[in-house]
Amino acid sequence: MVKMKSFQMLGLTGLSLAMVLSGCSSTKTATSSPAAATPAASAAATKAPEPAKSAEKVTVNFWTPFSGNDGPFMKKIVDNYNKSQEKYTVKMTIQPNADYYKLLDTAIATKKGVPDVAIMHLDQTPTYIAKDLLQPLDEVAKSVGVEKSNFPAATVDYSTKDGKWYSIPLDVHPLIMYYNKDLFKAAGITAPPTNRQEFVDAAKKLTDPSKGVWGAAMPTFWIQNFLFPTILFQNGGSFLDDKGNIAYNSPAGVEAVTFMRSLTTMKVSPPTVAQDGDFNLFQQGKSAMHFNGPWSKDAFDKAKINYGVAPVPQLGTVKQAVFGGSHNFVIPKSTTDANVLAGAGDFLKFVSANSIDWAESGQAVASKVVRDSAAFKAMTQQQTEVAKSFDYVQFAPKVLNWGPISDSIWTELANALQGKKDPKAALDDAAAKSTQAMKK
Repeated sequence: MVKMKSFQMLGLTGLSLAMVLSGCSSTKTATSSPAAATPAASAAATKAPEPAKSAEKVTVNFWTPFSGNDGPFMKKIVDNYNKSQEKYTVKMTIQPNADYYKLLDTAIATKKGVPDVAIMHLDQTPTYIAKDLLQPLDEVAKSVGVEKSNFPAATVDYSTKDGKWYSIPLDVHPLIMYYNKDLFKAAGITAPPTNRQEFVDAAKKLTDPSKGVWGAAMPTFWIQNFLFPTILFQNGGSFLDDKGNIAYNSPAGVEAVTFMRSLTTMKVSPPTVAQDGDFNLFQQGKSAMHFNGPWSKDAFDKAKINYGVAPVPQLGTVKQAVFGGSHNFVIPKSTTDANVLAGAGDFLKFVSANSIDWAESGQAVASKVVRDSAAFKAMTQQQTEVAKSFDYVQFAPKVLNWGPISDSIWTELANALQGKKDPKAALDDAAAKSTQAMKK
């Protein structure tokens, strides 16, 4: 995925939808295998599926929003699965990322073309579970030997309700820091920063006005959906308090915004950064440090930047933490045919053991079996660095409709970062709007 323009803050859903399409940025639709007729529904969704018994292959329709650079990596997994056995054919449809959930909702509502299996972003699962649109995967997973212990506990806990497990994670994609190795070497910096002071010191050394090089172009719009919560969490703050009330306008939140704004007064970041400006400056070799997701790897590889990857430094004042998202597999409740469910389970088992091709996209896969493999450990620095933050990654609040609730944050945050509003006033205004949205 390159830059994720479809889900930047202007005019679109906030944190949840920005996360929603991490890894998906163009708008083409593709399939990975010829279409076949889907068998008629016949068995209860929650029962353990029985394998197909006829010689005819069973088609499992699979939807993804991977319309960006990551699409071919998932297609390779699907193609390899289809070649690995003779019972099932997974037909992958790549839906336009910007319309993915709208298309999924329409299909479910009209009962036309509903996928048998779909990718869903972790922060979307509470809403779909609450609407009773997904089926628990416990029996399907048990029938094929997919264990919860193979995945990060935070992802499993997030999609578990009333003791039932609703999604199987493919990856975890936390915010990470890219840095320009050539600029670091020229500035005499031998390692990426790990805390706020090291970050500020490095940014000052790396800034060279004569060459138009900035230490770290601070984003105003997209990726703040990941960066602000990261520093908020590192300051010991949270989006919601223990009672479920909006809390990001706390001293922890205000301090996070104040720090980010201070980088411009230090003159290590441009005074204003246009949408995508921070990404473009790094890609052009004009910014030495850049915050983004694992999906940016392909773009930077193609730009032939000599870059390194590191966990986000502890820019906050209390603890190490990072905001992240996660792509997950879900099965809609409408998938009831026993043979299709058996095929879905078999496919999910295959992915859990063979997602190394997904890691090639730059993502750190969720499967511990794959992460512990020699093939994963032999990969480039990025994947292993991303995986280091799995122990302290945090996600969006586990509440319904977090996207609309969080929308107001990003507009007001941009106002504060551009110096148009005081950080406290901006967050208070955003919090008031979020509180109103929670009542709807």
